[in-house]
Amino acid sequence: MGQDLRNYTPDNEEFWNSTGRRIANRNLWISIPSLLCGFAVWLYWGIITVQMLNLGFPFEKSELFTLAAVAGLTGATLRIPSTFFIRIAGGRNTIVFTTALLIIPAAGTGMALQNPETPLWHFQILAFLSGIGGGNFASSMSNISFFFPKRIQGYALGMNAGLGNFGVTTMQIVIPLVMTFGLFGGDSMVLQNTSGTLIGKIPAGSETYIQNAGFIWLLFLVPLAVIGWLGMNNIRDEHVSPDIPNPILSFCIIAFMLVIGLVCAAFGLWLMLPENVGGSGLDLSKWIILPVVIALTVLALRLIPGQVGQNLARQYRIFGNRHTWAMTVIYTMTFGSFIGYSAALALTIKVVFGFSHFEVDGVMTHDTVNPNGPSALMYAWMGPFIGALIRPLGGMLADRLGGARVTQWISFAMFVCAIALAWILQRAYVSSTPETLFLPFMVLFLLLFAATGIGNGSTFRTIAAAFNKEQAGPVLGWTSAVAAYGAFIIPQVFGEQMGAGTPEYALYGFAAFYAVCIVINWWFYLRPGAYIQNP
Repeated sequence: MGQDLRNYTPDNEEFWNSTGRRIANRNLWISIPSLLCGFAVWLYWGIITVQMLNLGFPFEKSELFTLAAVAGLTGATLRIPSTFFIRIAGGRNTIVFTTALLIIPAAGTGMALQNPETPLWHFQILAFLSGIGGGNFASSMSNISFFFPKRIQGYALGMNAGLGNFGVTTMQIVIPLVMTFGLFGGDSMVLQNTSGTLIGKIPAGSETYIQNAGFIWLLFLVPLAVIGWLGMNNIRDEHVSPDIPNPILSFCIIAFMLVIGLVCAAFGLWLMLPENVGGSGLDLSKWIILPVVIALTVLALRLIPGQVGQNLARQYRIFGNRHTWAMTVIYTMTFGSFIGYSAALALTIKVVFGFSHFEVDGVMTHDTVNPNGPSALMYAWMGPFIGALIRPLGGMLADRLGGARVTQWISFAMFVCAIALAWILQRAYVSSTPETLFLPFMVLFLLLFAATGIGNGSTFRTIAAAFNKEQAGPVLGWTSAVAAYGAFIIPQVFGEQMGAGTPEYALYGFAAFYAVCIVINWWFYLRPGAYIQNP
């Protein structure tokens, strides 16, 4: 346990049965909770901002939406350098160090939430750093892909990603619960609006300990870093990580590459955000800025001199493969939707159904608290729960039926659900009794989450089948990096369209993108004469 591995050949049946399976499963079951905590810290702003609103923190709703968006963009950008960590620094070194780094935003968030006068820029910095948890997905998936034989890649990647994605659901259940009592001490705050947990509503006037939303993750992150160090392995074979430096130097390389990603993400955020929340105020479109951030990050990493730069040059060969770009778009449809809706759902429920919407002098108002509105914290966990739970099933179905075929089925389902949700949101956001539309809203969102979960598993099966062993790991990381920008785009789009009074436009736009993905998947993998038939 803990030693570096050589001559690790999981596709050799004899080796797999005698040695490989045990090693692979040990690394998988340490990787999963580490990834789960990464997702939790990355996306907990979707729950924290709801409670900040309930406690009367002095921020506008649009400002609170930016916290989830900041974390989303940073997490997605950090997946780009994380894509290449395994070959450069080794799997064990990477998972242990990046898991330990999450202690910084978790502890900082707990301390900042103890004071409602903490300025917005302080929360923005913490949301920015929590993006480290989002970046961890790319290195985790790349690492696990090397431990398992190709014939069960759908299962292995589905388990790692699916159970890792449970970090979203775990966070959405645990945080509201631990805020109800003084687990870590400190002063409580008094709810100004009704809140809730999985087991029921908490009335206004009740005490809450919002700081526990950050502190609770320290109970898991510290032991996980130790367990990872003792139980995980680096693979030192040519097609994985042939030239791993010592752990201290590996940590320094990882940190340096993360700083490059953070600088590029900060530049993009500054260009994009309005002046009142610390941005440039230039009002530049996110559809222009995001490609610039991605390109800058990729270019800056490539300019690293020495052996690291040479290693990256070899891994950058994935960009010359047409399937890299096809799968990037398709996986953005599935995982980008899952992670984006996970980040935005709680605050969307609060803003749309937690307030009554009236027309006053020809202008719609959205500031009257709806006493019959559902508690966002009681329901927001359900969608990510279903999406994460069903992801391994998507991988297993794809192993049996082919990844592209399963992806095509769920793409149609996502298109239909998005159109129907647009129709419901259009009516709910102009209704004085929006709660009457909440049940169909939740049913459709749960179906949409289920489709994204199955599609997440099926697309990763396609990647494992369409690329050779050396390229599959980096491609898994790269596609997950671009797809993770959904955690930035979807909260931003929802916030913008709600501010304009037209939230349905967000869903119509997403539906149009799903239609494009249906065509791409058919052209590359399902049509007669496809480049690869139903991988």
